[in-house]
Amino acid sequence: MICFNISRRNSVGRLTLDLTELANKLHFVRRKLRANGRIRAAGAGVFSSMSGKRYFAIVTGTGLIVLGIVLFAPFLNERALAITGAVITQDANPARQLPIADARIQVKAGQFTVTGNSDNSGYFKIVLPTNVRKGQRLELQVRHPEYQPADWSGSVQERLYVQRLLPIGGAAEAPQPSPPEMKIENIVARYSINTTNAVNVGSAVKTFEVVNKGDVPCDGRAPCSPDGQWKAAIGTEELHAGPGNEFHNARASCIAGPCPFTRIEENNFAHDSPTLHVSVLNWSDTATFLLEAEVYHTTVTTFIRQSYPFIFERGLTFTLPAAAEGVSIEAQVNGAPIVFPLGPALRLTWARCQMVVNKDGTRVYRCELKPGYRIP
Repeated sequence: MICFNISRRNSVGRLTLDLTELANKLHFVRRKLRANGRIRAAGAGVFSSMSGKRYFAIVTGTGLIVLGIVLFAPFLNERALAITGAVITQDANPARQLPIADARIQVKAGQFTVTGNSDNSGYFKIVLPTNVRKGQRLELQVRHPEYQPADWSGSVQERLYVQRLLPIGGAAEAPQPSPPEMKIENIVARYSINTTNAVNVGSAVKTFEVVNKGDVPCDGRAPCSPDGQWKAAIGTEELHAGPGNEFHNARASCIAGPCPFTRIEENNFAHDSPTLHVSVLNWSDTATFLLEAEVYHTTVTTFIRQSYPFIFERGLTFTLPAAAEGVSIEAQVNGAPIVFPLGPALRLTWARCQMVVNKDGTRVYRCELKPGYRIP
């Protein structure tokens, strides 16, 4: 008995082959064939005798095929390896290791080169070609225009590749004489929130008639009564709320005439709408209906709100709700109050800022003071 046990990554191939048993069975078949002298091919009427060499070739070929399946099957389901990591600022204090967005990551593995970029949270994932295996030499290069380059070399492993970068002109630069630092204090993040309010401004009432003559046989000419016996009429009515308004709590009722022989066929009362529509079936004499609803006017109100950032040494962090608009930072620069709009580019004259959007839509802002500024 020969056993093969092949293990690779997340899948394990195990196959047990009993070639001895297979050979015994084939030998028994050979003896039977010799006793009969020939073998009949199924449905073909072709006879041939099996020589010893042919028997040996069949056994050998079968063994090679099985061996090939054992050796190469694990590679058929092989998944590509991926380099996963994050790019952050280098600092001895973990609270100041901020994520770096839009860093360019280049990975070299043998003859293959793959590139990618970090997102707003500093995260990156680079999928390697399927030819790259664990243990193969790997070179990782990280570049960003505002940070010093970083290189790393080693072997391909399943690990998290966290790369820390030094700012250009930051900790690695020798201190030089500079003008006095400007003070940034009383920092407040301002933003606006729009809320929608519906105010009841009145009600709408309208009556309409569905004209018909009762006791007239239908004779198959639609519309008819629900049982198909009497001639009927269909009446429709619409009501408009006006610009900026919508109807709430709409209802329609028969208020006069043979109401038991009427039925509301169709309406849009289930949802608030600027237009009401109703259709009524009447299979008796003329009936009168009342259409009524409350009228609401929708207004948008803008509220200005503030968020006080968490300040740690030369960095500040604050979070805003998903609906926040018009984000700006109000601060005193050397005692003078100034409002700094952030805008989509997140540009400030005195700080570098980044933003990360969470899964629930909330936004996290992180800012680091530039050289020449300080928070008292």
